Amino acid sequence: MASDWRDKKLYPLLGILLLSIFLYFNLGSNPITFPILWQSHMGFVSANSTHFIIVNPRAPLENQSTFYINGWNSYWLMQESVWAGPSRSRVSKMLKKGAEMGLTVCRTWAFNDGAGPNALQISPGVFNERVFRGLDYVIFEARKRGIRLILSLVNNLSNFGGKAQYVRWAQEAGHNVSSSTDSFFSHPMIKDYYKAYVKAILSRKNSLSGVKYADEPAIFAWELMNEPRCSSSSSALILQHGVQAWLNEMAAFVKSLDQKHLVTVGLEGFYGLNTTKGLEVNPGEWAASLGSDFIQNSAIENIDFASVHAYPDSWMPHDDMEAKARFLSRWVDSHISDGDHVLKKPVIFTEVGSLVHADNQGFADKDILLKTMYEKIYESAKKRQAGAGALIWQLLVEGVGEYSDRFSFVAWDNPSTYKLILKQSCRLKSIFAESIQSRKLNKDPCSGNLP
Repeated sequence: MASDWRDKKLYPLLGILLLSIFLYFNLGSNPITFPILWQSHMGFVSANSTHFIIVNPRAPLENQSTFYINGWNSYWLMQESVWAGPSRSRVSKMLKKGAEMGLTVCRTWAFNDGAGPNALQISPGVFNERVFRGLDYVIFEARKRGIRLILSLVNNLSNFGGKAQYVRWAQEAGHNVSSSTDSFFSHPMIKDYYKAYVKAILSRKNSLSGVKYADEPAIFAWELMNEPRCSSSSSALILQHGVQAWLNEMAAFVKSLDQKHLVTVGLEGFYGLNTTKGLEVNPGEWAASLGSDFIQNSAIENIDFASVHAYPDSWMPHDDMEAKARFLSRWVDSHISDGDHVLKKPVIFTEVGSLVHADNQGFADKDILLKTMYEKIYESAKKRQAGAGALIWQLLVEGVGEYSDRFSFVAWDNPSTYKLILKQSCRLKSIFAESIQSRKLNKDPCSGNLP
């Protein structure tokens, strides 16, 4: 009788095991996943005038935690999460290492448009479920580590498809579309393609957590486009009008679907022709003619915070390091001041890049520019100004060299830069209450390290 009882208990277990094996091997790269019901608590981040706060519904506004950011870019996370195994372990390592350095926000791509085995959007509104599950994994792992994500929704450049791919799709569908990629900002069908994509992303339910992206607190913000620019020969003011109209429309569309998350543009921060700052602050006259304008674009009602990039090495290739550092100092001061006095919104420097050379001097130069940026953000935090954080471009782990560029590096292989990053994290935590969640999930990297 005891043997019969044991057999009856074993049969259902064996059946479940065999069914799981059958489903795994028959569904190939898209095995069934079961949502993990328990997840750690994480508050949404909101903008309160020129500051970010971590929202606690149980606490009054004056008791909310102010959130200043030390973060990084790793645009490659979704691409490396497509396949289980070593690739995903590299993503987990990057997020774990980021948390160990006290970093709290990571910016990454939530797009890959067009052909190719790892394209997320294969054609307008048609998605590769395997790649979508890779993005699910990135978001799930980020929450596990107490990291928040800025997810960029399309590229201005042709890398990973970008606006050029949307234009090609419209042309292939027989629409009368200009050959210029700038038609991305104005053609009704292309705008509909983008809106359909945004809706699919925001309404996605994570296969690992069961949480809809629009309800996921590990997502810090939606970025409408990485570095919006125009490339045609039309006058800069006409181009600015086209980009401004597109940003107005798309920011409102995102907010109509999701009121819980912040929205930003993805700007480089150049001032347009309709402001005297174009000549005073921009890295060159060319910067005012690209169709974007920091003040006008960032002032849009549904844009919650201003985004700025900083690449003195690229923008001023013939200047010496002293001139680049002076420019960067002026660049940061100007945008923080505009955040405080004109926009009344927080400002994040969402890409801060400097060249990595083969010799040791390369990292000495990188450290000069990074320290300049970090000092400005630290001073802003102490004075409760609008400079809300900076995200270094970009961090790698071992084994992802294919995503490297002239600005990418493995932080822990470069002790001086690593110490700068950690020190900035600790200084910001010493001033403001940081996310309690991050301290619970990861060993506090600032224990004994505060300056």
